[in-house]
Amino acid sequence: MLDAQKNGYAVGAFNVENMEMGQAIVAAAEELHAPVILQTTPSTVRYASLDMYRAIVATLAAKAAVPVVIHLDHGDSYDLAVGALEAGYTSVMIDGSHEGFEENIALTKSVVEQAKLKNIPVEAELGKVGGKEDDLDGGSGGYTDPMEAKEFAERTGIASLAVAIGTAHGIYSGTPVLDVDRLKAIEKVVDIPLVLHGASGLLDKDIIECVKAGICKVNFATELRIAYSNGVKQVIRDTPDVFDPKKYGKVGREYVVEAVKARILVCGCDGKA
Repeated sequence: MLDAQKNGYAVGAFNVENMEMGQAIVAAAEELHAPVILQTTPSTVRYASLDMYRAIVATLAAKAAVPVVIHLDHGDSYDLAVGALEAGYTSVMIDGSHEGFEENIALTKSVVEQAKLKNIPVEAELGKVGGKEDDLDGGSGGYTDPMEAKEFAERTGIASLAVAIGTAHGIYSGTPVLDVDRLKAIEKVVDIPLVLHGASGLLDKDIIECVKAGICKVNFATELRIAYSNGVKQVIRDTPDVFDPKKYGKVGREYVVEAVKARILVCGCDGKA
């Protein structure tokens, strides 16, 4: 992400729900020679475990021809974030955006202190990205104040900051209007890489504009789930008597490969591995 910040691109960060999606993300990254971040949310972790997803990604990373890492997305408690550190995650996010400013700082600092013991970078969020995805409910959201962002980054010691500029998690009900001027103002006063959440469903031009304005990591989740599910549904429609999960898992995987490739190109991280 520091290289992305220096050279004007963003690293694609993709939420993974199962082995097939993990395989697809890495395959797309290898094809386009891009570094890639695989992420799990708290609800995904509860579905299996930190150790399970870490093992899947570590297996893929060990044989990948590009850099592959695993990140805890929207860690919703100190215990979960520290658990991810102990499980071998290569970075974690602690999301205290639902708390007050000082409470968010205190929670974030507590995770950063533990992460430093393992030399692991921490992402945090200031302002609140709206929308709903899994158990995460950002409501109508709340924009990030540039000067608060500067103070927050300096006081917590985080490695990256997720900002709220009008994006939302989940599926957009209308056309989002992004406050790119706010993003530019934040980038001027905050030294660390900035992160864009809620990018599923955004137009390519909007993501490109945000990357030009300082975004170094872009998160994609919902559209990958949709792609995988569409592949599975297609097989079941075409062959309703199918009973082998490998048959529809393979097609779901192919759909995710194409979705990830498209987003890697938009982020501009192709050829950056």
